[in-house]
Amino acid sequence: MTKILNVSHLGKTYTSGSKQLKVLDDISFAVEEGATFSIVGPSGSGKTTLLGLCAGLDNSDEGSVELCGVQLNALNEDERALLRNRNIGFIFQNFQLLPTLTALENVSVPLELQGSKRAAVVAKELLQKVGLAERIHHYPSQLSGGEQQRVALARAFSNKPALLFADEPTGNLDEETGEKVIQLLFELNQDAGTTLVIVTHDLDLAKRTQHILRLKGGKILMNETLTA
Repeated sequence: MTKILNVSHLGKTYTSGSKQLKVLDDISFAVEEGATFSIVGPSGSGKTTLLGLCAGLDNSDEGSVELCGVQLNALNEDERALLRNRNIGFIFQNFQLLPTLTALENVSVPLELQGSKRAAVVAKELLQKVGLAERIHHYPSQLSGGEQQRVALARAFSNKPALLFADEPTGNLDEETGEKVIQLLFELNQDAGTTLVIVTHDLDLAKRTQHILRLKGGKILMNETLTA
């Protein structure tokens, strides 16, 4: 299988005054195309920092990240942004919808940035898939947390990403709503054949993926394959 994400000896250190904090230390792993992969660990273990490095949102101090066959270290900021726009989808704990745009407009944005003439049509289809056909003209402030995260799901899949990063996707949702969102996430992911990387502190959620990478104190505690 082709590796869509290849992380090699990754390290990240933050400096605060005269002190240095090593957030990630010698992290190496690979994610194959079409796989579901979770990164788990307690708060402060380096999960979100690792996601940011893997997505090219930040630069590492040591090691390398190869994303979709491209070495991120060799790219400037604009080139990394272009690579993300073409290949990567994101789902965040706090939804990150644009408050002045309707649900339909929020989902349409990635498609419009790519020059699609069918942006509104595709966005409407995706919102129907996530059960929001009656809410497409509502603004984020008019939607519940679960509805906002379903809009974010539709937006994440709108540009048919090769790889989707989900950072604590149920962190701001109650248990019942969170379960519905996760079911939708896996259904949409299976339909699209997207590679899925979930960052979570929820081990039960992690066990629903094919691979689990456990972090503790910025180091790999375990790298486990659950299913072939």
